[in-house]
Amino acid sequence: MDNVILQQDYLGPELTRLADQNGVVGTVLVQVDQTEDETRWLLEQAASFPIIKGVVGWVDLQAENIHERLSHFSSYPELKGCRHIVQSESADFLQRPAFQRGIAELKKFGLTYDVLIYPQHLKGAIALVRAFPDQSFIVDHLAKPYIRQGVMEPWKTQMEELGSCANVFCKLSGMITEADHQNWSYAQLIPYLDTAMEAFGTERLMFGSDWPVCRLAGEYQQVLEIVQQYLSELSITQQRQILHDNAVKFYNL
Repeated sequence: MDNVILQQDYLGPELTRLADQNGVVGTVLVQVDQTEDETRWLLEQAASFPIIKGVVGWVDLQAENIHERLSHFSSYPELKGCRHIVQSESADFLQRPAFQRGIAELKKFGLTYDVLIYPQHLKGAIALVRAFPDQSFIVDHLAKPYIRQGVMEPWKTQMEELGSCANVFCKLSGMITEADHQNWSYAQLIPYLDTAMEAFGTERLMFGSDWPVCRLAGEYQQVLEIVQQYLSELSITQQRQILHDNAVKFYNL
């Protein structure tokens, strides 16, 4: 069933409709395929649909000609950052000299970096963000903690270490897909949300839908409502930071 859900097209018109239905005024597309062809396609979508305010694409950060490739894509104002699917790599990937050479190029082009990892990569992520204190990083999906199993450590302590670095933001996203797809509950998510809030505060957190991948466990509206419910006791200003302002600031939208 999971494959059926994801093996279909999710395109600009449907994204626009979902955004309108849920009061969302803008969104950022994030890569899923590690090819420059997909990056160009995402940039074309951003130019075609006003709801798309920016793109986090893929460029081979380990390439010897990485400066040239980033220079090429810098002509697209919609490109705001880069991402590599590190969750599929070994635990030491973030320490590879070739990868770090690519990270060192991002700031020259005003680009952010989305950190897509599992908990086993967190130690390396902490070292990476400390090695590049002037580079802006954002942790996707809370680093995919083991929500289904209810495991908190060492994820919690390591997220607190990441949050101590002022150049790191975190997305409140991807939680229900790390829980039991059929039987997750809001209560199960609270300890993980609490950890993120304590580690990053309202100034460095932002909502992420993880759509359409979230459809493995729930719909766009449900994902948004989880975060809205969690934030409901905060001030309007703090809610706006997490639901709008921090994304504009981080991605320079």
